Amino acid sequence: MNNKIKTVDICFGLAWGDEAKGKIVAHLAKTKSYDFICRWAGGSNAGHTIYVDGKKYVTHLIPAGVFYNIPSIIGPDCVINENKFAEELVYLHSNGFDIDLIKVSSKCHVVLDKHINEDKASYATKLGSTSQGIAFCYKDKFGRTGTRAEDVPFFKKYLWDEKLHGDILCEGAQGFWLDINYGNYPYITSSTTLPYGACSLGFSPKLIRNIYGASKIYDTRSGVDPLFPPELLEDNELKQIATLGEEYGVTTGRPRIVNWLNLDMLIKAIAISGTTHVIVSKTDILEQVGVYKCKYKDNIITFDTLELIKEYIDNVIIENCPFVEKIVYSNNPHSVDL
Repeated sequence: MNNKIKTVDICFGLAWGDEAKGKIVAHLAKTKSYDFICRWAGGSNAGHTIYVDGKKYVTHLIPAGVFYNIPSIIGPDCVINENKFAEELVYLHSNGFDIDLIKVSSKCHVVLDKHINEDKASYATKLGSTSQGIAFCYKDKFGRTGTRAEDVPFFKKYLWDEKLHGDILCEGAQGFWLDINYGNYPYITSSTTLPYGACSLGFSPKLIRNIYGASKIYDTRSGVDPLFPPELLEDNELKQIATLGEEYGVTTGRPRIVNWLNLDMLIKAIAISGTTHVIVSKTDILEQVGVYKCKYKDNIITFDTLELIKEYIDNVIIENCPFVEKIVYSNNPHSVDL
């Protein structure tokens, strides 16, 4: 076996999560030859939807490699709850997937019941957290009082040897504007969602080949954020988009607040992250509603057709984001043509 890492591809969200990253990772896993698929941040506060042979599957912790017979690693900067992990193992095994492919970094911190209880008592209402105990687990990690997977007997059989080789795909959770540094603090997640965070898995950034950035053709936000005021829920056009787009959180089931695509924020996310491939999903939803709008330089711009808004988005991205090699639009939840 060649123990050298050859290349690393990264898929991450360019917005506030829920950007169809699962679909992109699934496509890459099917069509590329990856030796590992790895998750680098967050915990069961995330949710990825994968379609395999037309059947829908949802995971919150375990990377998508398990659906394609590829070793799936939960990395050292993730946090993991024993019960949630066990539930996913049972779910995947009962659906015929090989759970021996799933490994957990020994450095991964464990979400305990006390973390979940603290979360429910404070952040869930005030900041709109998912009540998964994520912030309080990270608080203990960085306070150097946390529990790691290597300290817990339950995880012993799942511990990863901390070695990678060949071609790697890294699977992001949440999105750029939920990042602990770049998001609308404190209405953010408690980990690094940007691609550079994937290097915590143990590879040089010089090995990164492609960065696949996921977006939708409209913006959505789960939880509390002053950038998405409740009055947006009363806008009839945005309500139609929310209904047709089935905009409910994968982890919580709560409605997402919808707004027009903010191109200022999108191009900033693309430029800072070094995204090479931009994937814009759910164009079919705007077609069904028959309304095409986006926001740029604090102005809402209206277009007559889907093609015109796509052309405008292309031009703005190309003008402002020199690392972008390809922009792809997707009109279905099952697949994407990269």
